[in-house]
Amino acid sequence: MSPLSPLRRYSALFLLAAFPSGALVAQVSPTLVPAPPTVAASGQGEAKVTPDRASVMVNVQTRGATAAAAAAENATKTRAVLDALGKLGLSRDQLSTEGYTVYPEMQYDKNGGQPRVSGYVVTNSIKAETKRPEQAGVIVDAALGAGGNMINSLSFYASSIDEARRQAIGTAVASARADADAMAKAAGGSLGALIELSTNGPTSTPHPMYALAARAKGMADAAPTPVNPGEQTVSVFVNARWQFQPNR
Repeated sequence: MSPLSPLRRYSALFLLAAFPSGALVAQVSPTLVPAPPTVAASGQGEAKVTPDRASVMVNVQTRGATAAAAAAENATKTRAVLDALGKLGLSRDQLSTEGYTVYPEMQYDKNGGQPRVSGYVVTNSIKAETKRPEQAGVIVDAALGAGGNMINSLSFYASSIDEARRQAIGTAVASARADADAMAKAAGGSLGALIELSTNGPTSTPHPMYALAARAKGMADAAPTPVNPGEQTVSVFVNARWQFQPNR
């Protein structure tokens, strides 16, 4: 019998020390335990909120043979619009410049010649905000009467939607729970403990009224612009998961 090499002798001693009885130890794989069944559902909730703010976007647009001439006329009309809105009680903080553009108007030759500049257009965009939504129509009339020639947008919104959002969350959770209950009963069981609950949103439906282009001429004799803030819809979505308990 050939003597053992040092490495094999070391391995044999290790085995004898670890398992003195010489018994063989089988390696046992862990048993995979299936995850307990769950029931998942989503729900949507909505709530109404009355807008308490209004925003009006007024454009003052002028044309001139030169950019300087168009800009000078625009500055005069824009100042008149700001003064008219100030007389309604709007402070400087409620009036802001949202955009100012100058671009050339091009005239194209029907015979395919080079186009030439025929004039310049200057547009000054003013945003007027008010905490009295019913004042929006008066703002429109005052702006157009003072030299504004386009109302880009008129929108209503709520300054706070926290209460409406929480009401919508309650509705969304109740909807998700009702669906989960129905699924659990149909599967022959019931809902157990709540495992997970999350929400996203809220999303509020924008409430713009219109975009209007009008001439200032004749505004003094026209009927006041009617406005109706209406209500704003706040939507919330939730996702939930419960344990499923089969009937015994």
